[in-house]
Amino acid sequence: MAEIKLSEMRDLTRIERIGAHSHIRGLGLDSVLEPRVSSEGMVGQTSARKAAGVIVKMVQEGKIAGRAVLLAGQPSTGKTAIAMGMAKSLGQETPFAMMAGSELFSLEMSKTEALMQAFRKAIGVKIKEETEVIEGEVVEIQIDRPAVAGAAIKTGKLTLKTTEMETVYDLGAKMIEALGKEKVQSGDVIAIDKASGKITKLGRSFSRSRDYDAMGPHTKFVQCPDGELQKRKEVVHCVTLHEIDVINSRTQGFLALFTGDTGEIRAEVREQIDTKVAEWREEGKAEIVPGVLFIDEVHMLDIECFSFLNRALENDMAPILVVATNRGITTIRGTNYKSPHGIPIDFLDRLLIISTQPYTEEEIRKILDIRTQEEDVEMSEDAKVLLTKIGTDTSLRYAINLITSAALACQKRKGKIVEMEDISRVYQLFYDVKRSTQYLMEYQSQYMFSEASVGEGDEEEANAMVS
Repeated sequence: MAEIKLSEMRDLTRIERIGAHSHIRGLGLDSVLEPRVSSEGMVGQTSARKAAGVIVKMVQEGKIAGRAVLLAGQPSTGKTAIAMGMAKSLGQETPFAMMAGSELFSLEMSKTEALMQAFRKAIGVKIKEETEVIEGEVVEIQIDRPAVAGAAIKTGKLTLKTTEMETVYDLGAKMIEALGKEKVQSGDVIAIDKASGKITKLGRSFSRSRDYDAMGPHTKFVQCPDGELQKRKEVVHCVTLHEIDVINSRTQGFLALFTGDTGEIRAEVREQIDTKVAEWREEGKAEIVPGVLFIDEVHMLDIECFSFLNRALENDMAPILVVATNRGITTIRGTNYKSPHGIPIDFLDRLLIISTQPYTEEEIRKILDIRTQEEDVEMSEDAKVLLTKIGTDTSLRYAINLITSAALACQKRKGKIVEMEDISRVYQLFYDVKRSTQYLMEYQSQYMFSEASVGEGDEEEANAMVS
């Protein structure tokens, strides 16, 4: 028999892709909202992270709604990273919707409808309901199969116990099928919803922890339930207002959530849903959770979108709006007027502005260390020094992009640790913006439709264009 190498086995259920911000775990703040130098994937930007932490705290306490925050700074200063850190800090229960300003102009719906859907994706509703469940540890499952296939319906018995009682339940064909689907066996702790018959496997009982020598990574051990088998439990469903809109506006609304084909939703439907949710709130059946809507490249929005946002933020159920831009004083889209960040003055007046600063050489080095760990690349000290120098002279993004390329160059020469020669090789292969612009200025006459003027000041002009 061929020898099986455990090191070569891969868990196919867990496929991870490394993204630009996959190393971000939070904002890197301590209990009193003071930023650590390097924590949870965040480096530097201490004042911006502290300000973002204050916003997160106010969102969690529900003290702020219908407010807007602007993250403004040069390219590659961590604006999107701070927004991702806010999302991680808020946790799974607080809705966090992300979109780019340019997305609005490529959707098959009006700009204001797309913005309204984004707003309602960022507003959560916790719906509470009481349901009767049977919860206990499976002692035994007996299934009586007919002697002749198809001659009779399968029947069986299920024995459940808690710390105080034990009961035998008769099983029908549907329950037997449900138990088979969930792969329930004796020793499992399960919960059965009496209304729907849904079976949920809660885990294995601690009393059966020694049944097997080896357990899978997903095996969870729980205590045997106490008290009676039948209990009334409060179940909380977390949904967004947009999901409720879609389900109620389409005949196959639930499927539309998966296909993404939501279409435009009529205002009447939203009004009815808002009225119903307000009734649930008064009765104590539901709770509104205002989340966060993050719009990157906010300068891409036009004057109509900004007017809509002005009105939408005055709504009682508006989420926190976080926008980001890397533009200075530029033209407001849809007008001939210029304004700071390409945002109208009346909307800019609503914003709490958080400024990000360029990273220092030491901070760039720490970020590159984090990225090499995230991308699982071993790099020598000299190579890291060179890469830091490249990041300082060009841009942080360009330096980060060279990490994987250098690892492949190292792999090609059958090396195990990325050295300076690998960094130099990929630096020569891939141009940064400054070198690319200089090349264009030098050979512009050979390109089609070139509008740049040929002259002695080409190099100075190239440097001015990228500075």
